[in-house]
Amino acid sequence: MLTHITVRGAREHNLKGIDVQIPRESLTVITGLSGSGKSSLAFDTIYAEGQRRYVESLSAYARQFLEMMQKPDVEHIDGLSPAISIEQKTTSRNPRSTVATVTEIYDYMRLLWARVGVPYSPATGLPIEAQQVSQMVDRTMKLPEGSRHYLLAPVVRGRKGEYRKELAEWQKAGFTRVRIDGVFHEIEEAPALDKKYKHDLEVVVDRIVIREGIETRLADSFETALKLAEGLAYLDPADVPHPAGSERTGVAAALEAAAERQVLATNAPEGRITFSEKFACPVSGFAIAEIEPRLFSFNAPQGACPACDGLGEKLEFDEDLVVPNHSLSIAKGAVVPWAKSQPPSPYYMQVLGSLARAYDFDLNTPWKDLPEDAQRVVLRGTGGKPVTLRFVDGRKSYEVKKAFEGVIGNLERRMLSTESAWMREELSKYQASHPCETCGGARLRPEPLAVKIAGEDISLSSRRSVADALAWFTSLDRHLTPTQNEIAKAILKEINERLGFLHNVGLDYLNLDRTSGTLSGGESQRIRLASQIGSGLSGVLYVLDEPSIGLHQKDNDRLLETLKRLRGLGNTVLVVEHDEDAIRTADHVIDMGPGAGVHGGEVVCAGTLDDLLACEDSLTADYLSGRRHIPMRGVRRKGTGKKLTVHGATANNLANVTASIPLGTFTCITGVSGSGKSSLTIDTLYAAAARTLNGARILAGKHDRITGLEHLDKVIDIDQSPIGRTPRSNPATYTGAFTQIRDWFAGLPESQARGYKPGRFSFNVKGGRCEACTGDGLLKIEMHFLPDVYVTCDVCHGQRYNRETLEVKFKGRSIADVLDMTVEDSVEFFKAVPGIRDKMAMLAEVGLGYIKVGQQATTLSGGEAQRVKLSKELSRRATGQTLYILDEPTTGLHFEDVRKLLDVLHALVEQGNTVVVIEHNLDVIKTADWVLDLGPGGGVNGGEIVAEGTPEAVAANERSFTGQYLRETLAKTPVSSEPVKVPKPSKRAKRVAADEPDLLAAK
Repeated sequence: MLTHITVRGAREHNLKGIDVQIPRESLTVITGLSGSGKSSLAFDTIYAEGQRRYVESLSAYARQFLEMMQKPDVEHIDGLSPAISIEQKTTSRNPRSTVATVTEIYDYMRLLWARVGVPYSPATGLPIEAQQVSQMVDRTMKLPEGSRHYLLAPVVRGRKGEYRKELAEWQKAGFTRVRIDGVFHEIEEAPALDKKYKHDLEVVVDRIVIREGIETRLADSFETALKLAEGLAYLDPADVPHPAGSERTGVAAALEAAAERQVLATNAPEGRITFSEKFACPVSGFAIAEIEPRLFSFNAPQGACPACDGLGEKLEFDEDLVVPNHSLSIAKGAVVPWAKSQPPSPYYMQVLGSLARAYDFDLNTPWKDLPEDAQRVVLRGTGGKPVTLRFVDGRKSYEVKKAFEGVIGNLERRMLSTESAWMREELSKYQASHPCETCGGARLRPEPLAVKIAGEDISLSSRRSVADALAWFTSLDRHLTPTQNEIAKAILKEINERLGFLHNVGLDYLNLDRTSGTLSGGESQRIRLASQIGSGLSGVLYVLDEPSIGLHQKDNDRLLETLKRLRGLGNTVLVVEHDEDAIRTADHVIDMGPGAGVHGGEVVCAGTLDDLLACEDSLTADYLSGRRHIPMRGVRRKGTGKKLTVHGATANNLANVTASIPLGTFTCITGVSGSGKSSLTIDTLYAAAARTLNGARILAGKHDRITGLEHLDKVIDIDQSPIGRTPRSNPATYTGAFTQIRDWFAGLPESQARGYKPGRFSFNVKGGRCEACTGDGLLKIEMHFLPDVYVTCDVCHGQRYNRETLEVKFKGRSIADVLDMTVEDSVEFFKAVPGIRDKMAMLAEVGLGYIKVGQQATTLSGGEAQRVKLSKELSRRATGQTLYILDEPTTGLHFEDVRKLLDVLHALVEQGNTVVVIEHNLDVIKTADWVLDLGPGGGVNGGEIVAEGTPEAVAANERSFTGQYLRETLAKTPVSSEPVKVPKPSKRAKRVAADEPDLLAAK
């Protein structure tokens, strides 16, 4: 029996032919410095080979539909199981994807409401009961006398098929006409249906003219229709025109019919009355054709709100994006879409001038001081009322009297009429999501919302948090009848198990209707983890990437219990992690190092925790044993004496929070997961500051006002989003160093003699790049059912440039050699070129000396991308009045990397700037000058300031969960008396930075 996974000769990326043994059915943690080779071993070697072997076991036909991974550079691996990777940011960004749909909870909820739910009439509020034929006849006889109607039996509703046999049977039974996808046909002339498309078929049972004495005929016809369509009947007005269908044939007809069927499915013919033996209100006529799971799906036409197509929100032009800065006047460009061009369009300005004369306001008055009526007229128009518009064209002037549509009306018209993708993208910058007015954000039609369990429709229940939903579903059996309980027992078991798993991984604060795209990397990873536990698999290799990201220490124990439970099912759990608790909990630890990049790729220590602690060559062991530590500063900064204050913040779950941040300090925003840290810091503080200071067009979370922004000159948000989404982007291009490198090579004597310009040294444009691979250095060979093969370009041999370009050298190195250097090597290489040297030195300063100058941006981790952004900002000229906001900057960082990062962040504060970080890491929190702790819980139980002050003050607060853990950390950490080292750029770097525009992209 195999007891270990054995890896021999792993050389993927920077791994140096290492051998490792991982115990099966154990919890193994791989740790080490950032860039030391942890992910290369766990994901690119072990997981890649496990997944590749599993896919290879499938048929060639099946393999062509699956993404097959490259064979890793390893001699051999024994003892592998089928592998499942649970990485960060793997959930869907689709707005239709929610926490409930990803975890399959919503699927079980749809089944529960379909089988146990009771429909209620919107008119009477009473349960809808089955209709009798006599009630249907009475309802029909109330229609206007003489009106004509079709009585239809909906025999096929939104199903694929040809239905030739059925059509023949209906004709044999005596029926002569049928409506197919909204078009009437004689049955014998019915067109052939494409079985690939869904269709609607309704048999015409009777044609009725409302008059006295037809009750008996009506009753017979209703009985026939109900029998034919299993309890359903439609009464459609015959006066509504219907298209002729005799000419619709072929593929075009099938496509047209499918499109029309979609319209008919979402918009029933006007005046239709639905009769049901099961569910219909005799008072209002409100009826539900069928109560099936698809009725409760916002992704199906049967259930989705037709106004928003099931999204629950609509994109609309937002007044705050059209006029982002209320301090500007119209003359100064307050109305951004009409003032973007420089100079502004004369036509638009003359229109606004005419409005100002007509409604008596001044174009030079700040927008905030204009009367509400003037603001409304400019944005929303005159409401159809004509106004005199005066225009000047050269020497001619003329007047036009017409209604003014308003700036927003103008934008809406242009959005609807334009066929230009560029114009749509430009106009969409002024749009924001707003709840759908029809469904109120519920995503569903009125019919599914009329079905309730214990007084709640499915939309209300899906808006609950995980913790709230768990309590509600657990106690639901008390509100059901014995029969309903018997039906619901198995469904409730599945729902409660999945909710329990989410609760156990620390996600009890998430709402079930929260869209997947708004989740952090750690949250999405833990959702997948909860789903895997629910699957109950055993004998599987699970590979996880830092599942503790975004998790407060309070919730960490529950996560570790979950990992142990996964192991207890008979699985092998392999975790890449820096969290101290996770390392101490592991059965087996592999410490990679000793350094990062080219200095790493080796196994420093492998064994139990005791084996690791005894290892004297391990940086990880040094920090775990206390031989090394991240010191605290001796004196907490008081700041400049000025404050930045957010007043009355109510975004998401914030409970009217007023929070002050001392300027000129290092401030930490802490709190349990879901307590409102991002809502306060990113959604409110950053968004509002960026609008005011940077002119960004983003909407801020609801708040009363922000004071203190006048003491700042700009705000910079340094998040973990990629620095580039293509392999052509790299640290050199992002920091601007590559432009200077190209300029330097273009200025060499050899380039001057050949007439080479800087563009010659770009691999993105024709000229100096290798055209065989268009500057990629690799050629992609598609292999059908095998994984795509990437081969080194045989013309440039992976160097990306043509031979002539590579002949230009500096110190014996071509530009391709420079891009292949590590950052720390490039600092020495360009020591006589301050502009390049300082940018590279700053990358090394933030702990990225090991990455390659031209390393593809897509291969950088979130933490590495964030530090590249940080280095770019550090290389700019320091103003001493900048607000830096970072969201969990320690993600993916080892203890030693955290120490280096803190040196850099404190150096920013020493220059007079203000640094605000959202962080759970206690080593960061303990070094802060000021701490804001939110809570006390997550979701609806959070959104308050539990404690604020110095770390010592927060640690002394008994109500603060952060304080409880911080108290122990402060007690065992010595105080450092060493001053913070402030990196100083050279004089030339200062000049370059002064000339650079501040490229502050709005988030």
